[in-house]
This record gives sequence, structure tokens and C-alpha cells, in this order.
Amino acid sequence: MMMQFEEDVALLTDLYELTMAQGYLHEGHNEPATFSLFIRKYPPNRGFFVSCGLEDVLRYLESFRFTPKALDQLHRTGIFSDDFLDYLKELRFSGEVRAIPEGRLFFVDEPVLEVTAPIIEAQLVETFIINQVNLQTLIASKAARCVHAARGRSVVDFSLRRTQGTDAGMKVARASYIAGFSATSNVLAGVTYDIPLSGTMAHSFVSSYEREIDAFRAFARNFPERSILLIETYDAITGAHKAVEVAREMAARNQRLQGVRIDSGDLLTLGQEVRLILDEAGFSNVKIIGSGGLDEFDLDELSQENAPYDAYGVGTKMGVSRDAPWTDMAYKLVRYGERPIMKLSSNKVSLPDAKQVFRFNEVGHLHHDVIALRNEHMDGTQPLLKEVMANGHITAPLPSLGEIREQFRNEFSHLNEKYKELRNPDIYQVNLSPSLQALKESLEQELEAIEVEAGPAQRLTRDLGES
Repeated sequence: MMMQFEEDVALLTDLYELTMAQGYLHEGHNEPATFSLFIRKYPPNRGFFVSCGLEDVLRYLESFRFTPKALDQLHRTGIFSDDFLDYLKELRFSGEVRAIPEGRLFFVDEPVLEVTAPIIEAQLVETFIINQVNLQTLIASKAARCVHAARGRSVVDFSLRRTQGTDAGMKVARASYIAGFSATSNVLAGVTYDIPLSGTMAHSFVSSYEREIDAFRAFARNFPERSILLIETYDAITGAHKAVEVAREMAARNQRLQGVRIDSGDLLTLGQEVRLILDEAGFSNVKIIGSGGLDEFDLDELSQENAPYDAYGVGTKMGVSRDAPWTDMAYKLVRYGERPIMKLSSNKVSLPDAKQVFRFNEVGHLHHDVIALRNEHMDGTQPLLKEVMANGHITAPLPSLGEIREQFRNEFSHLNEKYKELRNPDIYQVNLSPSLQALKESLEQELEAIEVEAGPAQRLTRDLGES
């Protein structure tokens, strides 16, 4: 769901995509091209990625067009020729997309998505594709780490107010739910994506009453089935005793206090003390929720100490992926016409030609992957890249969010723990097929020979122009 620019989303692109497109058009340079989307290296302490964002890409491609308003805006820049703008007026995406389905795991250098279309079309959609898949994959991968660290306790998305904009807030809720979060506080995301909603109260609700207990009573009267009290506005221990008093009053009305939330302080010690207070009062069924600047590292520490929390609210650090706020995701031309292509820049080598990724399992676990050429076959493996669009149209019903979520849960359960470690995980084995390796080496030799002939001045010019 695009929150802004929905009507003219074709303009949500980098300028050079449009200038290249005009150059292609005027030079008659518009043969079918294949671009691969992949991540070059792991962010710190990462050992896997969760594919996410594909549905938004497919819906964008299927509806891709330049509206009259968008064309007028481009005309007013003074950059583009009239014949190019006339060309854009009729342009629709007519290509194909093959992708690793949402919720599946993938690893460094593996194409999570490949687009094949006339190069003008494939070039113009680059920015949007990276924008959506990069963010959602980043967040889904971060959220998966949080769920894993919580060790079976529910985790709720509390991130909306600090995500980087409204569209990001929506996509964070969706991506974190795919990765195993149980609910979101984001009402629009909840009703849009059919994600369970969860929320309690803010400190302002409590402090607006002269007495803390009156705030608790008011909330319990209005929401007896959702009565979770924020108990540390002033002091968590005192608040816990007041929550017990409210729980007794509710029990007299045949109601039950659902839980209490602790949002600051020493969560381990406070959780233990509050659990003891509730249990001694006979309310062992009242849940405790922890929140306040948490991420997977905090959840792991609490889990190791068996902290008595039933659920956690996780917000800012997950919603902006604080420790790894970006990935080195690239969308690179790998085939033009009948010619396989690769990039040879230092530390930015790309694998040539259209590809497939095969996954090998062993004794119930993901063992290793092989990146191969698209037309290769490997017995006893799972080919990960699936056709999801042909001739500009989605080719199969899109899975529900619940189905994607279950796909992730199942595959993640078969990933060895050593790749899930929060710090310094082992690197999952990804090999190249012999055919792809041979093509890569052949192209490297060919390109190096051309560079020798070009001389240092031309090599410098080319390197400065690389992105």
C-alpha cells in the first residue's frame, strides 16, 4: 500500500532512470534485458535474509503507467524531448518477473528477484523495486531475529510513531507479521492487512488522572476484555499493588484483568518482583508485557534469565533496524539481448546471466544453496526462483499474509541455529554451479583483455562512471 504518490508512482524514480530511458529510445537500444536483484554482503551480525516486498512490486508493475499529470510535470522540467514523453504516454510494463517467494530465506549474492523486459521498461522500474524490497527484507530479517530471541513469547509491533514515514510504518507492520510478530499497534496496517491489533495505554492516560488507581479503574471499566495496565508511570512496584486491587474489583464483577505492562527501568528485576506480587495475590493468570527500547539483543538477555514476561512490545529499534539500517542491495544488468553481462568493479562484481537458485536440504535442515544458470536443473533440490509475472501480468494468485507467515515459520525452523546467532553467525554455504562459474571466469578474462587494450585513461573514466 503506497501512502503517497499513488497516482503518479511512476515518478518515484531516480532521474538517471529517465535520462537513460530517453537515451535508449533515441539510440534504438531496447532489446530484452535481465536485471538481478541481490544483496552483496551481510550487515553486521547477520546470517540470513527474509524475502519480503514482492507483492508491492508486482502490483506496481501491473499498474505501471505515466499519467497525464506526471507527463506534464516531466515536460515542465525541460529535460526531456517531446517524442520521449509521447513514448511514455503509452508505456506499460510488458515483461516477466521470477522471484523467491515472500517468507523464504535467501543469502548473499542470491538473486531474490529477476526482471526480464525491454531495457527501457526494466530500467525505469529499478528504483521502486529496490526501495520496496530493500526495506521490507531488512525489517522482516530484523523482526525474525527478535522473534527468535524471544524464545516463544509473543512479540508485538509498537514501531509506527518512529518509523521513517507513513509508508514505512505500513510495511514494517506487514514485514514483522510475516516474520512472526503476533500483532501490531498500527490500526491502519491491522485493518489493511488483517493483522491482529494490540495496544494498552500511554503514560498520559495515567497522569491525566489525579490518582493512578483511578486511571486503572477507568480503563478497566471501558475495556474489560483488553485490560492491560501500564504500571510504571510513577513506580512499577506501587503500580503492581494497585493493579492487584483493580484485579480484585474486576473479579467481583466476573471480569479478569488481562495484564500489566512495564515500559522502563530494569525490566528483569521489575518483572520478577511484579510477577511475585501478582502470584502472591492469586493472579498468576495476569500476564506481564515488557516494552521500552527493546530489540533482539535485549530479548535474548531476558530470555537467558528466564524473565517472567509473557509478551514484548518492540518498536523503534526494530522499525528502523537500528543496528543495521541498510543493506547493500543492487539491481544489476546481467543479460542484454543474447549477451550475458557482468560488472567487474572492485568489490562490486556481479554474477552474469539469468539465474536460478537451488536449495539442498540434509537431515531436515537447510544445508547449502547453489546459484546456477536459469536453464540448469539439479535433481533432489528446490528451485527457489518462481515465475510470478509474465507479459506484464501476475501469473498466479498471490498468497495470503497468513500463508506467507507460515512459509517463513516452516523454513526458519529448518535453518540451523548456528546461522541464527545474534552475534557473529556462521555463514551459510552458497556455491556457484560449474556452468555459472565457467561463464563468470570466461567473461572476467574477456573483460580484462578489453581493459588492457583500453589503457589506464579509459579504465579510470569507466571506474568513475560505475555505480
